Amino acid sequence: MQRGASPFNIVSVALGLAFLYLPITILVIYSFNASRLVTVWGGWSLAWYRELLNDVAVLQAAWISLRVAAFSATAATVLGTLAAVALVRLGLFRGRLLFSGLSLLLLFVALNVDRGFWTITIAHTTLTMCFVTVIVQSRLIGFDRSLEEAAMDLGCPPLKTFLTITLPLIAPAIAAGWMLAFTLSLDDLVIASFTTGPGATTLPIRIYSEVRLGVKPEINAVCTIMIAAVAAGTIVASLITKGGVARRERAALGAQV
Repeated sequence: MQRGASPFNIVSVALGLAFLYLPITILVIYSFNASRLVTVWGGWSLAWYRELLNDVAVLQAAWISLRVAAFSATAATVLGTLAAVALVRLGLFRGRLLFSGLSLLLLFVALNVDRGFWTITIAHTTLTMCFVTVIVQSRLIGFDRSLEEAAMDLGCPPLKTFLTITLPLIAPAIAAGWMLAFTLSLDDLVIASFTTGPGATTLPIRIYSEVRLGVKPEINAVCTIMIAAVAAGTIVASLITKGGVARRERAALGAQV
């Protein structure tokens, strides 16, 4: 007999959602606060978004964060996809366990190199590559190898088979890995703080340094813009995924008819 949710479960879920989303909601509301004091409500206003457009330091930090995230996510996606293919297709080989933990190779910090944009990018690449590898690897494990075998039986070379058959079929996993790597890089503070240098301050570092001196209303505006961008990206990705599923279903029905 199916039972409904108990009051305890409903309250637990409600408290959990409030714990996660109530601070975000308050942050977004106070980004439109007319008062300079973030603890005092002074009415609705877009003043701090206008102030943000004139804050060169924050805008420069945001631009650096976007560039680092884009470069590191792309590099991590390429390397992580290749690593996933090697781990799934090559089976057991010497050094396989070490190969699975490449994200721990942050020892270049100990080398005497100038810290800056590229050191942050390399650090974020090694950090996020393992996440991409796990995502693509999980897709490859359930991959139907008969499609590749059929293409090669018809004379298609292995590389062309991978590019035309395998790669399009695992593209959703690759895209998901890229988005996760981009998000992790954009949000990172700890690793960036150890590998940054002059002229390479990322947005999380800038926000952290300013919050320690007191929360400015521009910080709420920056965070609100980031939340809106992430929400928009999630909605677009969801619509694209649903559209792809719908097209495959229509194609399957057409093939049956």
